[in-house]
Amino acid sequence: MARLIYKIAPRTLWQVAEARGVFDGAPVDHADGYIHFSTAEQAIETAAKHFAGETDLVLVAVDAAALGEALKWEVSRGGALFPHLYAPLPLGAVVSVVDLPLGPDGRHVFPEFAQ
Repeated sequence: MARLIYKIAPRTLWQVAEARGVFDGAPVDHADGYIHFSTAEQAIETAAKHFAGETDLVLVAVDAAALGEALKWEVSRGGALFPHLYAPLPLGAVVSVVDLPLGPDGRHVFPEFAQ
């Protein structure tokens, strides 16, 4: 499975997580009972489907191995396996946090993904 997984989050929600030292998830995560993540290949489609036109987002890269058995790979959109975390995200597993701005075409501009 992927070494790095990604969470797209509103900046204000992420700032709360940084202040608390843990990320408990967004409202959709609370409703579903786990924290939604994407692989690099899935993140662009996730942004387009769930965050279209939203500004002031961050892209959080997380070391999947650091999450242990709480991370499950489950079938989701289109039959693909998506990473779902059944625990709060410890900030020690975070590799990077970068801005996810909108480009002139209205789509999010992603950084080059680490391999």
